[in-house]
Amino acid sequence: MTTFNAASSLVTRLRANTHRDPVRDWFVLLAASMIALAGIIVWNAWIFDTIAEGGVIGTPIGETPPIFSRSSLDRVRTVFEDRAAEEARYRTGAYRFADPSQ
Repeated sequence: MTTFNAASSLVTRLRANTHRDPVRDWFVLLAASMIALAGIIVWNAWIFDTIAEGGVIGTPIGETPPIFSRSSLDRVRTVFEDRAAEEARYRTGAYRFADPSQ
């Protein structure tokens, strides 16, 4: 609570000797907003330029080991080849079936 009391005391002392000027307050608010907007624009331009040149934001990641093995890829390829061969058998007429609707 002492921090809050010190902050409110400081604000009270700063406001005691100043007269209220809404125009000045709005200009201060507008200037702070413009400075913040300029900072945001500069930050975004820097980020865009860094990425456009192929840079990395943050720490670059080293080379990671592959999360799959060649044998698992070969097994998947074999499954798809078997499916393609089965589909070809249906299309060429190797399998005969009677259509009950006819």
